[in-house]
Order: sequence, then C-alpha cells, then structure tokens
Amino acid sequence: MSRLRKLGESYFFILPSLILTLVLGIYPILWAMRYMFYDYPGYGEEIFIGLGNFDRLMRDAEYWKSVWNTAVYAGGKLVVTLPISLILAVILNRAIRGKNILRAIYFMPTVLSTAVISIVFFNIFNSFNGILNQLLLKYNLISKSIDWLGPELAMVTTIIVAIWGAIGNYMLLFLAGLQSIPEDVYESASLDGANAVQKFFYITIPMLGPVLQMIIMLAITISLKGYESIMVLTEGGPIGKTEVMYLYVYRMFFPITSSSTMIQEIGYGSAVGFMSALIVGVITVVYFWVSRRLNRIF
Repeated sequence: MSRLRKLGESYFFILPSLILTLVLGIYPILWAMRYMFYDYPGYGEEIFIGLGNFDRLMRDAEYWKSVWNTAVYAGGKLVVTLPISLILAVILNRAIRGKNILRAIYFMPTVLSTAVISIVFFNIFNSFNGILNQLLLKYNLISKSIDWLGPELAMVTTIIVAIWGAIGNYMLLFLAGLQSIPEDVYESASLDGANAVQKFFYITIPMLGPVLQMIIMLAITISLKGYESIMVLTEGGPIGKTEVMYLYVYRMFFPITSSSTMIQEIGYGSAVGFMSALIVGVITVVYFWVSRRLNRIF
C-alpha cells in the first residue's frame, strides 16, 4: 500500500506537465493530422480530398524553394556558430580575469525575446535609415546605402542575426562539456610536451565527443525549425529569398497580409507542416546514423 501511495504521489506531481503536453502538444498534432486530408480554409465546409493536399504539395515550387532556403539558412548558421561557440568556450574555460562577466554577456542574447532582438537588428540593418548604413556613410566607408535586407543580402543578414543570437547558448553547452574533462589529462599532455593546439585536437575534441554529438543535433533541429527572426526582419521576402519551411507553414495558418496575398488554408497548411516535420525528422535520423557509424570507426 505504501508503495502504491508513493507511486500515486509521483504521478500526481507529473500530472500538470502531462496535461499540458496532451492539451498543447499531442492534441494540436492530431488535430492538424486530421485536416491534412481536407480542403478547409478555417471556416465553412470541410471537404474531404484524400491525398489532394500532398499532390499539390509535390507541385508547389514555392514550398520547395523554402526548403532550399532552410538548408542555406541552417547550414550558414551552423558552420559559423558552432566553431565560434567552441572557441569562446575554450577561452572562457581558462582562469582569465572577468570570465564570468564575459560568459554573462555572451549568453545574454539567449534570454532575450527573439522578436525584440529582431526589431533591434531591423533598425540596425534598415536600408534607408539604419544605424549601420549611417555609420558607414559618416566615416566614408561606403558611397551609398547598402540594401542589407534586399534580394542579394537578405539571407546573409538573417544568418548574421541568427548567429548572434545562438552563440551564447551553444557556448554554455560546450562549457559544461569542457568542465567535465579532468585537468589531469591536460597536465599529463603538458609533461609530454604537447602544445595548446595539440591539446585541443587530441584531447579536447575527442573527449567532447558525446557532448558535441548532442550539441550538433540540437543545433540542426533548432536551425531547421527557426523562422521567428526572419518573420520580423523580412517576412520571408524580398521575393521569397528568405522564405523558410516553418515560416511558409505559419503563413498558411496566419497569412502575413503586408507581404502576401495568401489566404488561410488550414488543410493544406497541415500537410505542409507534416512534410516539414518529416524532413526535419529524416535529417535528424540520418545525422544520428552517421554519427554512430563514425563513433564505431574512430
């Protein structure tokens, strides 16, 4: 009886989280999966069309362009963010003056609202009266304003904003991994004559293997699903240059009228959301498979 009581108390404590997961997580997914097979604009009659939404999806050039944009956005973000975060973590893991203050400064973007950060960067990169263009013009570094949010540079600009916001988060995760490496290993390497570069590549990287695997997986999934800052900065424009998968899904459910003539399409949006989730899931599984194979080899 006592054991059952303790078990009941345990389930009682997790009950609020379980209810929230069911109501805000599981139920919306099941709700959306139902409408994948319907032509439903969010009001009026629900018309069953079977796989019609998926047939339309396969021929939707705009969506597949957003998939490509997502790959470019995620790839550009990861290639720059992870190395910088690791280097900062290694530097701030040493006994240097003010390292705790520097850690807090680098981590600060992580606790700020994505919308607020994006609005600040919009004012910085604004093509007409942005702070960056004003400074460059003031010091005669450019002869005319640069269109940072135009067709040629919009993707680069959104990647820069994403990098700035993500470095602190991954730096903290790398720091946690670095602090789990025994100092004795580094001391032994020093006695054997190893320099800082050799210690980094032959001790730090290998011993960070499990943590690095988790961080890369987390970074991939977050980057593939990210769209909030893009929505504020460019709304997916100009001319779809920064349209990413989940922003496309968002626009199906909540059309952004200032940059699009799209109407609300719950049925088709559900199919697009399912396909986007499937793409992210497949990429994650492939990454796990490759990383496990590499672990066995090395």
